[in-house]
Amino acid sequence: MDVLEVLAEPARRRIVDALLTREASVGDLVQALGMSQPAVSKHLRVLREAGVVSVRAQAQQRIYRLEAGPFRALDAWLRPYRTLWDGHLDALGRHLASTSSEEEP
Repeated sequence: MDVLEVLAEPARRRIVDALLTREASVGDLVQALGMSQPAVSKHLRVLREAGVVSVRAQAQQRIYRLEAGPFRALDAWLRPYRTLWDGHLDALGRHLASTSSEEEP
C-alpha cells in the first residue's frame, strides 16, 4: 500500500496527527483518540507496514513514532502541484489588485 492510500483512511490520519508532536503507546493513542484498542492496533499495523510509523519496545509497551521518509517522498511528489497552485494564486492576487485599483476614483 502506498502512503496516499494509507493516509486516505481518516482514522489513520488522526493517529498520524496524534504522533506529530510526540511518540505514543497504543494505550496513549486509545485514550487520546477515543478509539478501541483493536482499532488503533489495526491502523498502526497498516501505518507500520507502509513505513509511516516505526515501533520500539519500552518495557511492556510498544512506542510508536512517525518516520520522515514517506512524508518527504509525499512532499516531493506534491511540490509541482504546490508550484502550480502558488502561480495561479499569485496571478489571482495580481488580477484582484489591478481590478480594485481600476475601480478606485
